[in-house]
Amino acid sequence: MRTLLGALAASSMLTGAVSAAEIYPIDRATILAGSPFDFKVELDGVHGEADIAISVNGKPYAETFGKSADYVAEEKDKEGATLGSALILRDLALAEPGTYEIEVKAGEDSKTVTWEVYGTEAAPKAKNVIFIVGDGLSVAHRTAARIMSKGMSGGKANGRLAMDDLDHMAFIGTSSTHSIATDSANTMSAYMTGHKSRVNALGVYADRTPDSQDDPKVETLAEALRRTTTKSVGIVTNSEVEDATPAAIVAHTRLRGDKADIVGMMLEVQPEVILGGGSAYFLKSDVPGSKRKDDQDYVAAFREAGYALATNREELNTAAGTNSGKILGLFHTGNMDTWLDRNQLKKGSVEKFPDQPGLVEMTEVALGELSKNPEGFFLMIEGANIDKMAHPLDWDRSVTETIELDQVAALAREFAAKNPDTMVVVTGDHTHGVSVIGTIDDEKPGNDMREKVGVYDDAGFPNYADENGDGFPDTIDVSKRLAIFSSNFPDYYETWRPKMDGPFEPALKTEDGSYVANEAYKDVPGAVLRVGNLPKDADTGVHSVDDIVLQASGPGAEGFKGYMEQSDVYKVLADAFALGAAQNRDTAQK
Repeated sequence: MRTLLGALAASSMLTGAVSAAEIYPIDRATILAGSPFDFKVELDGVHGEADIAISVNGKPYAETFGKSADYVAEEKDKEGATLGSALILRDLALAEPGTYEIEVKAGEDSKTVTWEVYGTEAAPKAKNVIFIVGDGLSVAHRTAARIMSKGMSGGKANGRLAMDDLDHMAFIGTSSTHSIATDSANTMSAYMTGHKSRVNALGVYADRTPDSQDDPKVETLAEALRRTTTKSVGIVTNSEVEDATPAAIVAHTRLRGDKADIVGMMLEVQPEVILGGGSAYFLKSDVPGSKRKDDQDYVAAFREAGYALATNREELNTAAGTNSGKILGLFHTGNMDTWLDRNQLKKGSVEKFPDQPGLVEMTEVALGELSKNPEGFFLMIEGANIDKMAHPLDWDRSVTETIELDQVAALAREFAAKNPDTMVVVTGDHTHGVSVIGTIDDEKPGNDMREKVGVYDDAGFPNYADENGDGFPDTIDVSKRLAIFSSNFPDYYETWRPKMDGPFEPALKTEDGSYVANEAYKDVPGAVLRVGNLPKDADTGVHSVDDIVLQASGPGAEGFKGYMEQSDVYKVLADAFALGAAQNRDTAQK
């Protein structure tokens, strides 16, 4: 059959030389020794198989790879037009560390990429890793959370965040393979695979074919742990559990919106603990609230796989006492509500989902369950609402979410103090263009809210209070509060005040698809229309390209230093667990 395809391709060869359009993994990829990945070559045009030559370090590629790739005479786009020929080799693994130079020749043209295959220490450095992600966590979020939670006087903070005292630090670059700008999918995927990818992609290199799930795969950290260890895996988030950040631990798709399929991928890996929102993609299509379009009942499927199910705080505490070994907690059909709405304002969808556990409560249950495994665990905890509130410029909710995430960091540090073989990492996946510039003081005379903004010496200090000692301001609606603004925004009405009636919705869609300022805020006293600096199809603020700050402590954390790419973070995690040790390099499927 392959010979026949080759003959057909040769007979329909396009005029002129054909070059290698793309090679996956891409140039400068770093690959864990023994970790499975898909190798793919995409050619710019149809070309016969016999006219394609691939070498690795000067030798025929099959000698090094141990097998030959499948030849595809013509890949098609979604309209059926020919894109070119391709070669695909699934589940390749390279056991020997070193530099691999891959050269592809097609006719007179050629392309070369270089990979670095790396191993790790023979013995693990850490038994457990707690990986805490503040989605969209920027430096300004941390600064605002520290001031709002701890207060400030005499130019010094009156207390420190738990994350402040993690003793190793690095700046992390977040850009994608195709753009300096980025999203939660490819950023978290880089953390969890060691491979950079394209915006919206999870666990794959985004290729040219229309199928979102046939792209060249790379192994995720959870899959590497399943392949080489008996450690447990946990996911805690206040987003949908199939959203981009948690999905990156298990998923392979270039379309993060494949949420219904991501649930199935999660079932394949079976993390021992899965806690968050997103039940709509687990429920059978005929169940109210379901977003599935098939007859799959994943609630039943997870139960059959041995999971104890929880849908509220009480059931979560009950599930934690069952000793089932696996817990699935789904506390909302979509994303869970913010700390502010759950605990103070009772807004958002709290009335519909009144008993949602908080991020700290979910983390406590996860640590209790995962720590039962004597071999250790990997736990990812995401504070998703930092990002989900930063997008619509709802700074008070975003900052209180940062305070909640820091309380998770405190809990992780307490666990690590009792279990010193635990690495704790706190980082973000990307940043937002947000800055704290001073204060807004209602006591200043006049009705012009803009003139109530204090900068430089006029800023003074805000007057948040925490009388009940829970670490959160007793109210965000104080008379002198932080002035926080974004560098990017759609058209919207700046009210200069916290949004006490529910999460902010700055812009609304018009019939022509563009967004205009939401006039629900127009008549707020002192409101000012801000003309956006984003394209008119933007409804919220966007991510920034600024570096992320990562801090860590515990065994192996010394690997975090200086400037690092997100794919480099995976190398430190792999080394902490010795995933690329010699004894683990031959465990991959070949």
